[in-house]
Amino acid sequence: MSGFILVCLGAMIGAPARYLMDRAIQSRHGSVVPWGTLSINLTGSFALGLLTALGVHHDVAPQVMLLAGTGFCGTFTTYSTFAYEVLRLTENRHLVHAALTVVATVAGGLGAALVGYTCGIVI
Repeated sequence: MSGFILVCLGAMIGAPARYLMDRAIQSRHGSVVPWGTLSINLTGSFALGLLTALGVHHDVAPQVMLLAGTGFCGTFTTYSTFAYEVLRLTENRHLVHAALTVVATVAGGLGAALVGYTCGIVI
């Protein structure tokens, strides 16, 4: 199967999964913090770190990386929504929430990817 088709198939699952997870999480919180996007980006970073380690250390097929890594994780995680939500928080003068969201997303995403990668090595 071509790489293009694999990426498209993964994207067909990742994008709706992101939307549904975001709605489910945000509906449970009344705060201005974008918990849905933060949760999605941390989960996706962990998954991509895990997939990367599996690809590097356990010979996972490149097709799996295209489907799950590029297709699914690429559409599941969302930098553009993160940027928009931080901008919205800033415009509404929730500066502390905006700054904490940036730190949590960037540092948390890197940490989640590292934890995922480490788990992938030990598996």
